[in-house]
Amino acid sequence: MPQETISPVSLLTTAETEKLNPQRRQENLEVICFESDEDWRYNPNTINSYYRRRPLQVFGRLLEIIFYFVSFAFSLWWDKVRGKSIANERLQAIRLREILTKLGPAYIKVGQALSTRPDLVPPTYLDELSKLQDQLPSFPNEVAFRFIEEELGQRPEEIYAELSAQPIAAASLGQVYKGRLKTGEEVAVKVQRPDLIGRITLDIFIMRSLASWAQNNIKRVRSDLVAITDELASRIFEEINYIQEGRNAEKFKQLYGYIEEIYVPKIYWEYTGRRVLTMEWVTGTKLTNIQEIEAQNIDAAHIVEIGVECSLRQLLEHGFFHADPHPGNLLATPDGKLAYLDFGMMSRIEPYQRYGLIEAVVHLVNRDFEALAQDYIKLDFLSPDTDVRPIIPALANVFGNALGASVAELNFKSITDQMSAMMYEFPFRVPAYYALIIRSMVTLEGIAIGIEPDFKVLSKAYPYVAKRLLSDPAPELRASLKDLLFKEEGFRWHRLENLMRNAVNSRDYNFDNVVDQAVDFLFSERGTFIRDRLADEIVNALDSFGRRSWFNFSSSFRQQIGLAVHETPLELKEDSYTVKHLKNIIGILQKTPGFDPTRLISLIAKIINKPATQEIGQKVAERLANKIAARLIRTLLVDENYSEYVSSKSQPALPATTTR
Repeated sequence: MPQETISPVSLLTTAETEKLNPQRRQENLEVICFESDEDWRYNPNTINSYYRRRPLQVFGRLLEIIFYFVSFAFSLWWDKVRGKSIANERLQAIRLREILTKLGPAYIKVGQALSTRPDLVPPTYLDELSKLQDQLPSFPNEVAFRFIEEELGQRPEEIYAELSAQPIAAASLGQVYKGRLKTGEEVAVKVQRPDLIGRITLDIFIMRSLASWAQNNIKRVRSDLVAITDELASRIFEEINYIQEGRNAEKFKQLYGYIEEIYVPKIYWEYTGRRVLTMEWVTGTKLTNIQEIEAQNIDAAHIVEIGVECSLRQLLEHGFFHADPHPGNLLATPDGKLAYLDFGMMSRIEPYQRYGLIEAVVHLVNRDFEALAQDYIKLDFLSPDTDVRPIIPALANVFGNALGASVAELNFKSITDQMSAMMYEFPFRVPAYYALIIRSMVTLEGIAIGIEPDFKVLSKAYPYVAKRLLSDPAPELRASLKDLLFKEEGFRWHRLENLMRNAVNSRDYNFDNVVDQAVDFLFSERGTFIRDRLADEIVNALDSFGRRSWFNFSSSFRQQIGLAVHETPLELKEDSYTVKHLKNIIGILQKTPGFDPTRLISLIAKIINKPATQEIGQKVAERLANKIAARLIRTLLVDENYSEYVSSKSQPALPATTTR
């Protein structure tokens, strides 16, 4: 409905505003905060200006929050004193759920996040907090139906052929009815709660004020808590605009709907407004209901892996990610797909941040802590003028303990916990975007741990990261790949082998794409360094092969003429480091989806005709000749054993003696 255009300043200064009843004051606040139904934006200055003129309202809310949590803490202490902590655990869990429900949407979301952490919260509390996902108290149908009529211009019965008599779910921001359109499609109709704006803006004002005070008065706090609060508030403001949520759903489907096991419901725009959303009804089971999922012959662990893969693509590929993946928003459908339902809280990551995260994972896995320290500068955790030398040993200590022996032992939560402890000692600051990433990934790992206790998000992430490193043409990732594979001692074939072995497990890893990217980069100007190092590796491999062939030939010849055969030198007993890994890599290639030997033949012909190949050939020939000449000179002039051998051969042979 069109709203009257009113100046926010006049609204804040008129005596009439102070006399408004609660409902009228709520509407007044909406006019102040938002320019139009189509374009809601979080404006902290407007909210601050509004509530600074209402200190009694703010103080009353603050006292309410303090009272609830202090009384809860006291009851826990009193149970402990009386030895009834275990006996009353269920009652206390119910009380905590009720407190969070009374405090409203902001605190309900905290409870939702805790409900996904079986490693942090006792099972009894998990059961109760999980009810915050979609089992909150509903508001009257009369209010919901009035909102539908106001937003859509028609009464519910004129729009929907059927509509459930009561909400089938009630969450922090709205409640959902099951319905059927006149055209027959089953739909979910989400209607917003009537008191959202006032409660959310007041809690945001209080949280932002506390964050500002802590940031200015507590020296140990170096993160920009105000920016983190603003980022969270911006996402919540988007979430309470159902038009924006519909747009988010369609964008999410456009970016990630190609993943076969991901399902995104359709939005019915003709029946959607700012406070009402009509979307396709999806039948499915919550990811936390493992028994019911498995009863349908669905692999719950595989569903979670799909969720991890989709999250990685959100974070690292397009930068548009779901910031609220709690179990109420994720369903396993009967045909084994993962359905996303709620697209209100989404966030974005800039390209440099996405590439920085991939580089950080690579450096983390390979324990390159010096490079990891530089990654934190790129990701805005450290200022560019920070001296990272004292930070490098601390990173080695924190992540060296967390990583364990292999990628399979990576644990996202343990790493973030230890990282949080280390941040107090050094000038780290947490960027606003990172807080939502942590919330999203930790929540997802919490869901996964409930299904598979040893689940490791980063372990599942590495195949995707490996695929991106091998196939993404972005200069940032090409540089990371070079740093990963080349060191002073030479080309680290084992790391290339490890990347390829992991990348094969990535969904859309394609042999042709990887080979094409590798060839294009190798023969580009940026690949000059690699071509030069590759020439050294070819020289070493040919030299090793030549020495072994010569030794085998000379041994065979000596044996035929009756001379003693020398013992095979240790370095010639086995394949060289390079040859050994080349054999492994060829084996991996043969198992790679899309591998075609005939494709290699045409590729080799293409490579041979490139001018840079001839340049490599010349370098190989020159360096190999120099190496052989150097070895020959060393053998003739320096090797004492060889000199003595030649001297003994130059003496006349003594006649054989016989014993009579």
